Amino acid sequence: MTGPVNLQTHVTAQRRPLYRDLTFQVLAGMVLGVLVGVLWPDVGATLKPLGDIFIRLIQMVVGLIIFCTVTHGIASVRDMGKVGRIALKAMVYFELVTSVALVIGLVAVNVLKPGVGMHVDLASLRHGMDAADQGASAPQGFGEFLTHLVPTSALDAFSRGDILQVLLFSVLFACGLASLGDKAQPVLRVVDATQQALFWIIRLVMKIAPLAAFGAIAFTTARFGVGSLLPLAKLVAVFALTCVVFLVAVLAPISHASGFSLLKLMRYFREELVLVLGTSSSESVFPQLTEKLTRLGVDESVVGMVLPTAYSFNHDGTCLYFAAVTVFLAQATDTALGWQAQLGLLLVLLVTSKGGAGVSGSAIAVLTMTLAATKTIPVGSVALILGVHRLLSAGFVFVNIVGNCVATVVVGHWEKAVDRDRLQRELQAG
Repeated sequence: MTGPVNLQTHVTAQRRPLYRDLTFQVLAGMVLGVLVGVLWPDVGATLKPLGDIFIRLIQMVVGLIIFCTVTHGIASVRDMGKVGRIALKAMVYFELVTSVALVIGLVAVNVLKPGVGMHVDLASLRHGMDAADQGASAPQGFGEFLTHLVPTSALDAFSRGDILQVLLFSVLFACGLASLGDKAQPVLRVVDATQQALFWIIRLVMKIAPLAAFGAIAFTTARFGVGSLLPLAKLVAVFALTCVVFLVAVLAPISHASGFSLLKLMRYFREELVLVLGTSSSESVFPQLTEKLTRLGVDESVVGMVLPTAYSFNHDGTCLYFAAVTVFLAQATDTALGWQAQLGLLLVLLVTSKGGAGVSGSAIAVLTMTLAATKTIPVGSVALILGVHRLLSAGFVFVNIVGNCVATVVVGHWEKAVDRDRLQRELQAG
């Protein structure tokens, strides 16, 4: 049943007029923004609120999305004894691979330095931001950081949008629900319904992404000149390179060691990968991935446990994005960020990346809150990359999907829960 639905969706997407495609709209907004910034710089300089409003609309719901995603992913596991081993192996895999992704992202952006030379005026970026954001400049000590992880109250964590505290509460709440067994099902249904409603809000907000990109790129061009666009193009190129390096140097060897070809796996999921390139949304292909991974020969219990957890905890592409973009913003704003500070940033990103939802746009909010948590890079500098975020998000969602599929098959391989003959047959036919 999934196949015909996918084909129909693909045909419908093909027939949709180009002007209704969000990617085209964002690119058109960027082009118009550049023209306005060059031809009417006084007007372009006033358009920054368009990008700021977009960011705040996403920030408004991302805390709840993280709570729902993490809670549902952990608490929906029924037989904790049976899946405990699978969960442990999956989490170890997620941590190792996402850590490698963060390191690759940090090394690439430090070596290639796409943001060096921009010399962005910090005062102009801070204009209009909250006082709390303006004062976020002093880095925290390790003890203070650990203390800050624990909120004084759960409501306070949500009201302030503190992603680290929201994550801690979500994990504890999910474990508490899991301990209740069947009694927790009514709550889980409410959490799931809430999550779907929040996804709807994000999809609605993304409709104004072209307007936000227009305002952000117009402001960037007007304030910093056309020369500021070259570093942004370089950032996109550097990020694309890191994605390719990660696929070739990390996922391909892991796949080979587990007895399958990464290229054949990507070909098998080609329809889903093309779809996420266009939508930048990984949640839109979750049902198809579940069905096709089971058809591939991976045991249904492994797919049911690993894939949903991977959606919450295994964000390889998002980690590449976070690492590259944060250091780029430090370079662009001439913010001193040595290796010690970057390693601290890496630890924070390892935590914050676990809360990213599979909906396009949420990474902007997670990035913003991460910068606020590290207190080293001006939060307002996020506006610099809003114009090219659509291009970056297409890349990191693509890598996320590939990474999640690989993780599911690899954990199944470790558990000897993969039909090897069917796996090879399906991949060969795919």
